[in-house]
Amino acid sequence: MIISEKKDLVEDVLGSKARVKILKALAINEELTLSLIISKTRLNYVNVVKHLKHLAALNLIQEKKFGRIKIYRYKFENFKARSLKKFIEIWEDGFH
Repeated sequence: MIISEKKDLVEDVLGSKARVKILKALAINEELTLSLIISKTRLNYVNVVKHLKHLAALNLIQEKKFGRIKIYRYKFENFKARSLKKFIEIWEDGFH
């Protein structure tokens, strides 16, 4: 198998600064609305929605709907998601 054919490579997740900002916001806060994600990451609506779809396809986040409100939840039950959260914690807190 050629490595570039694999769809869930680490560079696909961490290769986008916007995607990392969204993952970090959700990992820290556990659940956020779309508006809060936009506010915390300072990204625009179109980019956030695009990256949320990609992260959901990778099973790192989950979308929950309550009427017209969508809440995005970090999937701590996913081993890769837990590992990414631990990486974020180590990276962010490890330099003090």
